[in-house]
Amino acid sequence: MVIAAAGLLVVRRAVHAAVCVVFVMIGLAVLYVAQEAPFLGIVQVVVYTGAVMMLFLFVLMLVGVDAADSLTETIRGQRWIGVLLGAGLAAVLLGVVAQATFPPSAGLAEANAVTNPVALARVLLQHYVVAMEVVGILLVTAALAGLVLTHRRRLGKKPTQRALADAKVALLPTGRHLTPLPAPGVYAQNNAMDTPALGPDGRPLEHSVPRVLRIRGQQRSATELLTAEETLVQRIEPGSRPDENGEDR
Repeated sequence: MVIAAAGLLVVRRAVHAAVCVVFVMIGLAVLYVAQEAPFLGIVQVVVYTGAVMMLFLFVLMLVGVDAADSLTETIRGQRWIGVLLGAGLAAVLLGVVAQATFPPSAGLAEANAVTNPVALARVLLQHYVVAMEVVGILLVTAALAGLVLTHRRRLGKKPTQRALADAKVALLPTGRHLTPLPAPGVYAQNNAMDTPALGPDGRPLEHSVPRVLRIRGQQRSATELLTAEETLVQRIEPGSRPDENGEDR
């Protein structure tokens, strides 16, 4: 857990940092189970590691965090202020730890007397109900903030369906098609994506072949494919293959 937590200070990608947090949360769940709190361990894995971290990764993928952080200071002297505040916080924590006295460990026998979930529910919903509500509000606010950050301001008016249809009709002289493109040709011997389909008049429709194949020069004509099929039919002449009874077909 310490190594994974230290990785948050070293890794450069936000996704890698999220993976380090996942390792820390799973290790914390193991500690809960080892200290006779299986309910907290399961909740740690299901809720925090499985749900909250997935929310974090989802927000990272939506917002798109750059790998390189900007080192330009927007507020002059903010680094020194951060260093001083961090040093003050460290001094306060060291003073608290030095003066703290810990009573002997009593275990969780009393809490588990009425089953651990029931005892935990009594503590959370009686003594810490306000804190639980605040945490819930923060999580909902974080989810809404992720949605707001992914919102893009529209520069122009949203086109209506009628406007889109008029634009497609206006592009007809340039070769634009109103209907979907026809599927490639399907023959008895081939399901060819590189062979154009045939129109109602029998002419091949070149645009039915995927554009990538046309750019690569891998497009075949319908004439080539039909010639290959005729050659295959000529090879299989009557009497060349016996049937099930051993007689020539």
